Amino acid sequence: MTDTDVTTVRPVVTRAGEEHRDTGQSGGAVRVSGVSRQHTPAGRIWFGKVSNEPGYRSLPHHHGEAETGGYVLTGTARIYYGEQYREFVDMSAGDFVFVPPFMPHVEANMSTTEDLVWLTARTPENIVVNLDDVPDESLAGYRRR
Repeated sequence: MTDTDVTTVRPVVTRAGEEHRDTGQSGGAVRVSGVSRQHTPAGRIWFGKVSNEPGYRSLPHHHGEAETGGYVLTGTARIYYGEQYREFVDMSAGDFVFVPPFMPHVEANMSTTEDLVWLTARTPENIVVNLDDVPDESLAGYRRR
């Protein structure tokens, strides 16, 4: 970046309610971005919010080459992974998680009464590759509301 570039580049603010909503989705996990190449000058990061209503989950999916970092803002989360999604990790508000590239997983809201809200960052962007769905009954401890 040259000295001239530094003086012309400005921070870009995405105001609440103005998030980019035309982004990769996966069933009951609704994603919106605050920072992405679709509506800011960002070229190597996707940063957004993922919400799961009470008792809802994503479809099985992975994020291609993207590394994913997540932070549970509110709620109780479970990520299912591994063979037949038999393994899982549980998280609650204040927990961070790293999901490696190409790892098939399911993100679930384990509460049937409270919303689950994540903050999520990905490099290089929000890649969502949906996979074949699995029955709710195959996910240990999961139930819809």
